[in-house]
Amino acid sequence: MTARIFIDGEVGTTGLQIKERLAGHGGLEMISLGEAERKDPAKRREALNEADLAILCLPDDAAREAAAMLDPAASTRVIDASTAHRTSDDWVYGMPELTKAHAETIRGATLVSNPGCYANSSISILAPLVANGLLPAEWPVTINAVSGYSGGGKGMIASFEDPSVDDYTEENFRVYGLTLAHKHVPEIQLRSGLANRPLFVPSVGRFRQGMIVQVPLQLWAMPGKPSPHNVHEILSNHYEGCTFIEVPSLDETAKMTGIEPEALNGTNRLRIHVFANEETGQAVVMGLLDNLGKGASGLAVQNLNLMLGFDEATGL
Repeated sequence: MTARIFIDGEVGTTGLQIKERLAGHGGLEMISLGEAERKDPAKRREALNEADLAILCLPDDAAREAAAMLDPAASTRVIDASTAHRTSDDWVYGMPELTKAHAETIRGATLVSNPGCYANSSISILAPLVANGLLPAEWPVTINAVSGYSGGGKGMIASFEDPSVDDYTEENFRVYGLTLAHKHVPEIQLRSGLANRPLFVPSVGRFRQGMIVQVPLQLWAMPGKPSPHNVHEILSNHYEGCTFIEVPSLDETAKMTGIEPEALNGTNRLRIHVFANEETGQAVVMGLLDNLGKGASGLAVQNLNLMLGFDEATGL
């Protein structure tokens, strides 16, 4: 049986990436609208309700509008790549590795909210540590991150690549989100199990895609004064057997002299390193991923595979 797929917002950065990944997938039939039809609410409604699975690659308000167009009788299943539903109880959070059973929850879901890139990596680090009691839910968590400029969508891509646009820049690095109100923070707090809002400081570098997310831990100040081994053991055990998330050994990580944000580009992988100094009682847990892969389109395809009964790695 062929599944009919409609990407609402297929010409956006994430939509284009998903479409490219699905091109050689097999077992799928793509429903596509022309430029004029994409702006016609009636045509969008028709496509949404004809699809077996729709992927929303839209701004938040447009994603809510698209979700409201769904006819319950049509039985369309949905993956929303926007921020609109990531903290909603009515949508399943689309992070298959969140718990050992969560992939099966996604398999049976009708409405799935695809995590954001910063959030996916942050939660992958924090949630197991909180769930296992090593990191108290009340702990004051800080997250520092750098992303390739594709994370900002077409507008930011143009500002780094197109000298003809008004906001073109030649800067190599920029810290942003200085109001400390980044839109990914609510889902990070909720899905990590944190009682308090984490302090999140994002930045962007002059590279198209790739991402590093850092969570510093003052182990000496934490209850029980956990060791780097304790941190690594929890993460390693949690992700044992996962197809797309790996936790290199402490020995392997200790031999590294740097970490390259573009190292996993083009993949749906997330690599979590525990860098530590046992003598000082300090650690920094770092997540490395492609912000357009495991951080967006790759993860959407992984969720699609689960929802439609394919092997989760199909097309990835």
